[in-house]
Amino acid sequence: MIDLSTEKVTGIVLKAEPIGEYDRRIVLLTGEKGKIAAFAKGARRQNSRLLLATNPFSFGIFTLYHGRSSFNLSEAEISNFFPHLRSDFEAAFYGMYFLELMDYYTRENNDEKMMLNLLYQALKALSHQAYDNRLIRYVFEIKALSLNGEYPGPPKRVGKSADFLEPTIFALDYITSQGIEKLFNFQVLPEILAEIAEIADIFRLRFIDKSLKSLEILESLSEPREC
Repeated sequence: MIDLSTEKVTGIVLKAEPIGEYDRRIVLLTGEKGKIAAFAKGARRQNSRLLLATNPFSFGIFTLYHGRSSFNLSEAEISNFFPHLRSDFEAAFYGMYFLELMDYYTRENNDEKMMLNLLYQALKALSHQAYDNRLIRYVFEIKALSLNGEYPGPPKRVGKSADFLEPTIFALDYITSQGIEKLFNFQVLPEILAEIAEIADIFRLRFIDKSLKSLEILESLSEPREC
């Protein structure tokens, strides 16, 4: 018997894919149920009320009901589409990487409220021109690792005699201990940013056991081009 009762969850669309001629399958990161998949019938029709709500980055309240073997989306009240990510090419690729990283880290039926909040605040930070997108990325990577219970403390440099600079260690302590709402409200000098980037790379290579397509694209964009 199909359970037609509905429930509401707060979440953000991590990815969407076409199903059949008019439907979509979406993956939601929610605070209540962790990462879940849901089908949105008719969402690809031009007059569908779910057309925009089922795009990646859409954040809001989603009304779900249980089908035979999966959730189905019946309504959505979207409070933030993150429109800057549709007009800023670079920020959009950072945002897609954040979505893919959250898809990797989060699980169904987990309490993912902190991860959802981290993703939301990181996407908001990308809209601030005063912030460095590179720093947002490294802070996001390290904080996600910390929230996932895998942060091992400052790493040791392999093959280098010098330790990381004291301001770099201070920045790491700030990232791992600070509340999420104020997490991105700081800047660092270029030499500190370089060390934070080195540390984030060390952790990513150690703890993420798959290649992330969005990261490959993002890093290709930052590579110097030949004239």
